[in-house]
Amino acid sequence: MKRIVLATAVAVLLAGCSVLPWTEESAEPTPITDEGPSRSGPPESPEVSAVYQQTVTWRTCGDLECASIDVPLDWSEPDGPTFALALSRRPADNQGSRVGSLLINPGGPGGSGIDLVENVENLASEKLMTSYDIVGFDPRGVGESSPIDCGDGNTLDEYYLEDFIVETQAELDDARERNQAFAANCRELSGRLIENIDTVSAARDMDVIRAVLGDEKLHYLGFSYGTQLGATYAQLYPQNVGRVVLDGAVDVLLDPTEQSLQQAAGFENALTSFLNWCVARESCELNSDVETARRQVAQIALNALEEPYPADSATPVNGNLMIYGMVVTLYDEANWEYLELALNEVMQTETARIFSSLGNFYLDRNEQTGDWNGNSGVAFTAISCLDSTGDDEEWTIVDQRDFAREVQEVAPTFGWWFAGSGGCEGWPYAADEVLSDLDAAAQSANPLLVIGTSNDPATPYKWAEALAQDLGAPLLTYTGEGHTAYGRSNQCVTDVVDAYLVDGVVPEDGIQC
Repeated sequence: MKRIVLATAVAVLLAGCSVLPWTEESAEPTPITDEGPSRSGPPESPEVSAVYQQTVTWRTCGDLECASIDVPLDWSEPDGPTFALALSRRPADNQGSRVGSLLINPGGPGGSGIDLVENVENLASEKLMTSYDIVGFDPRGVGESSPIDCGDGNTLDEYYLEDFIVETQAELDDARERNQAFAANCRELSGRLIENIDTVSAARDMDVIRAVLGDEKLHYLGFSYGTQLGATYAQLYPQNVGRVVLDGAVDVLLDPTEQSLQQAAGFENALTSFLNWCVARESCELNSDVETARRQVAQIALNALEEPYPADSATPVNGNLMIYGMVVTLYDEANWEYLELALNEVMQTETARIFSSLGNFYLDRNEQTGDWNGNSGVAFTAISCLDSTGDDEEWTIVDQRDFAREVQEVAPTFGWWFAGSGGCEGWPYAADEVLSDLDAAAQSANPLLVIGTSNDPATPYKWAEALAQDLGAPLLTYTGEGHTAYGRSNQCVTDVVDAYLVDGVVPEDGIQC
């Protein structure tokens, strides 16, 4: 059964390492418009590409160093057209005891590694920053690495913000047409790059980064989708694997439809934890019974779907924006107070100013002007759809209704939203290479380390268990709430990860923190 990828109701797997509010800036798009032939198949010998022979020149960028390297536009043409991949680096505090370079990725897909390096002192320990040059990169098509462009703010609003629920064959047909039209606009504005920003291509770029940095092995810290990227790298280049940490793990071999179901259940479980916390507080307007409170929250979302709530913003809070505003607070329990305040406002005043701010923050959209910042949303859609489309059987309205029924059972609050609007049906491009097993990664030069949080909403704990098993890797468990663990949980997690990355101490399997 084909995966439902939430192209318009996007459950983005960003790492969520920071506490609200937080903003980021991205460079103006410089799309590639080469109109040569489209992708023609996987590369035969990508390691012989001339890009491996280039040198990197660093320049000062504030407190960091910046650079760019060339990578093939299409890895099926290793010596064909290239484009620039943007890098940033925070040099190790002690160059004399430096272990090497540590490549980091915040997740997404569509998250900016350059932004993560700029905020790395809020994430990494002193021990880690002393021992590694911490290197971030914007993956192909993201941020400063020739960001793909899919249209102006009105185009993005129509595609991402408007409530569009598929319940009939006609609506499924409309969803396919919407996706085809959106993808065609991306292709017109971004050129061939839109066809070449899949996960395998990004993982191949990571090996070029390793080589030009002069590192024999790749040391890597990836969060959320970054774990999929890291696992893909290990499968492609097992001989080059160094010390690799995968935090907030994605079960990359899980049936995609089951993956969507389990993520929906993960957010519902996180909501349950919030409700238990909220109803015990005098300030919480919800009913003191948790299940009654759950129904209240679900009804607020459904009310927004039927008639948007007013807010002091460019856009009223409809169903999509309401759910975005809810789920963003579930990535870290430090943000639960924002959800309480937002729910209280709706119940007391029937307005949704706070939900407007939360939802637009999640989308990286200016709530007053309606302008979209950066391109993380469109990158998420394009990368996800490239990875998920292909030779699967066509998704039918029977499949859609069965999925909607199943997801509603496991996620009564969020189910209708996760059922989505047709996902990637009709997306005209597909990756030539897609991960099908992790056999080579399980035999990599060094053991990887997988981390799972027991009540992670975006990447459920069972995904970490599965990925660790597939990789033959030790599993480190943080018992707690929220998405990912390193840099936002406790000293126990920090100590285990630092010992692994800095000292090379592979932890025993099953450590609980």
